[in-house]
Amino acid sequence: MEIDRSPGKHVRVDVWLWTTRMFKTRNLATQACRGGHVQVEGQRVKAAQKVFIGQEVRVRKASTEFTWKITGFVPTRPQASIAVQCYEDLTPEPDPALRGFVPRRDKGLGRPTKKDRREMEKFLGDLAKPRNRDRRDL
Repeated sequence: MEIDRSPGKHVRVDVWLWTTRMFKTRNLATQACRGGHVQVEGQRVKAAQKVFIGQEVRVRKASTEFTWKITGFVPTRPQASIAVQCYEDLTPEPDPALRGFVPRRDKGLGRPTKKDRREMEKFLGDLAKPRNRDRRDL
């Protein structure tokens, strides 16, 4: 599949987001534009907004903001290895201090024992306790 990198070429922003696999469906890309989650060059855009090569696209998705620079267009939704050639990822790395602690077990130890579970609950407090899914809050 050919990637079109001609400078005068333009495509709708929702189509570009869908063809580059940023959204699973074109409808989801359109809804993101309607909801104000898509910006081109710092301005909120509608789904029909035309985008050109070299423009910066920002998308707020799942409480994370992604930033991409457009480097090419494809006519249809290609496989992922081709889609990644149509943009340059400018998204900054997340701050490691903002990530929560994830308890890890050494490989090969299997499931935690009752003693291990109690130690994790003591360390993590209420976060480690499983929720009662049978209980209904009325």
